[in-house]
Amino acid sequence: MSKKHKKQDKHDKIGSGADSAGGAAAPRPDDATPSDRSLSREEYEAQLHVLQVELVKLQRHFIRCQDRILVVLEGRDAAGKDGSIKRIVEYLSPRETRVVALGKPSDRERSGWYFQRYVPHLPVAEELVLFNRSWYNRAGVEHVMGFCTKEQHEEFMHSVPKFEEMLVGSGIKLLKYYLDVSKDEQVRRLEERRRDPLKQWKSSPIDAVAVRHWKAYSAARDAMLMRTHTATAPWRIVRADNKRLARLNLMRDILSRLHYAGRKDKLVRPDPDIVFEFSPDCLEAGRLAR
Repeated sequence: MSKKHKKQDKHDKIGSGADSAGGAAAPRPDDATPSDRSLSREEYEAQLHVLQVELVKLQRHFIRCQDRILVVLEGRDAAGKDGSIKRIVEYLSPRETRVVALGKPSDRERSGWYFQRYVPHLPVAEELVLFNRSWYNRAGVEHVMGFCTKEQHEEFMHSVPKFEEMLVGSGIKLLKYYLDVSKDEQVRRLEERRRDPLKQWKSSPIDAVAVRHWKAYSAARDAMLMRTHTATAPWRIVRADNKRLARLNLMRDILSRLHYAGRKDKLVRPDPDIVFEFSPDCLEAGRLAR
C-alpha cells in the first residue's frame, strides 16, 4: 500500500474500539463509514494487499495474451468510484493501465455521434482501461438534469446494447459495475467533501442538487439497469455504503470474472451480499437504495 493510502487508512482503527486513556470511542475518520468498523485496519490492509498482488498477476497474464479489458464504473455522486479505482490501479503498470474520466463535452463532440468521444479511449491489446463514468452519463446525469432531450435519451437506451455487443464481439472483455449508495450515506459523504479542503476538487454544481433529485436519479438508475443489462454485457451491483468492503469485493469480482494463470478461485470469491448480478428481482426485493 502506498504511503498516501497508509496515511489515509491508518486512522480506520480509531473508532473501532475504545480510547486507551478515557475508554470512550474515538472520532470516526473521514475515510471510514460506521459499518467499516466491522473490518479492522489490519484486516483491510492484509486483504487489500493480497488482492493487489492478484491484480498484478492478472495484468502479467493479459499482457502476455494481448487481452483488452474494459471496466465501467457507474454510480451516484460520492458512491466511491474514485477510491475504488485508486486501489485497483495502485500497483499496476501505468503503461498498460489507463483511467478515463471525461469532462464536459465540447461543442464539436455534442454535434457528433454520441459514442464517438468514448471510442478513442477504448483499450488496445495488453491494456486495462477503467472508465470513471462512461457513456452511461446520458442515462443518468444528462437525463435527470435535462442536458439531453427525451429523444436523445431514448436513442441512447436503444443503441447502447448494440454498441456494447460490438465491443464484446471485437474481443474486448467488458465488465460493468454500478456502485449503489444509500441516501443517508451520500448526504454524509457530500457534506464531508464540501468541508474537506483536500477534497474540494471533487465538488461540482451537480453535487449541490444530487440529493434533491434523489428520486429522479433512482428512477433513471432503474430504467438504465432494466434496459441495458444484457447477457453480453451484464451489470453487477456493488453495495457501497461500506467503503472497505465495497473496494475489496469489487476487486474480487473483477478477478473472479477474468481468467489468469495461478488464480485461486476461493481467494477471489466476492461476498454475494456486497456484489451481485443485477436482475429485475433486485428492484422488487429492495436490494438497491431507495
